[in-house]
Amino acid sequence: MGAKQIDHDDDDKSHNASIISQFTKNAAHYHQLSEHSNQHGKELMLKLSKPQPDDTVLDVACGTGIVSCEFAQFVSHVTGIDLTPAMIEQAKQAQQEKQLKNITWKIGDVSKPLPFDDSSFSMVVTRYSFHHLLEPKKVLQEMERVCASKGKILVIDVTPDPDKVDAYNRVEKLRDSSHVGALTLTELENIMREAGLTDIEIEHHDLEVELESILQASSPSQNDADKIRLLFKQDLTKDNLGMRSHLKENKIHFYFPISMIVGKKN
Repeated sequence: MGAKQIDHDDDDKSHNASIISQFTKNAAHYHQLSEHSNQHGKELMLKLSKPQPDDTVLDVACGTGIVSCEFAQFVSHVTGIDLTPAMIEQAKQAQQEKQLKNITWKIGDVSKPLPFDDSSFSMVVTRYSFHHLLEPKKVLQEMERVCASKGKILVIDVTPDPDKVDAYNRVEKLRDSSHVGALTLTELENIMREAGLTDIEIEHHDLEVELESILQASSPSQNDADKIRLLFKQDLTKDNLGMRSHLKENKIHFYFPISMIVGKKN
């Protein structure tokens, strides 16, 4: 048992190091990439979650604070927690630019028990994080623990089609070494229900991006970048990746298949 626990801890440390490395070197690019602040996506997120003025929100794996800053305009208080100090620094800058006073930032590992008491927040959200997590189900259980009764939990992430998920994960791991694996919508909905959430509602949002801009924001090795370019060139005619690759002004564009799923804690 002891050896297995050590190995598991080593896996966590190695993966966390990969996340911190990836998002430290690309924190500014990530925040500036307009697609991550896509207005339609933010409006859909708010429409689905229906934030109220007295809500207290926890943003799990908050990154550069895009979601936190959006919710802060409509709720009482937001707390953002993320593993990577460089991302939190970008988040603080975004908060200052938007002149928001009701956000607190915390550096922390969301794969461990969250450093908050039971039922601390009326809404717990996370965006684009589950595919980076070794144990998303475990993190969701912690999100449920810190959410108050009758509160809401919102998860936003990529959800490839079941017959495309393996190819999707292969190309994403080339692009981003911290990518673990995307869940299908059915898998994501199942773990939400297993966590005891009810009144589940789902929205879909296909996020269009340009290939070279996303490569610049994630900085894969030259060799891996070339492999990715080849896979997307092939995808223009074969649709292997399920990302609807297409040419626009002679540049390759594609869609991230994103789902937003919200449930209520009883």
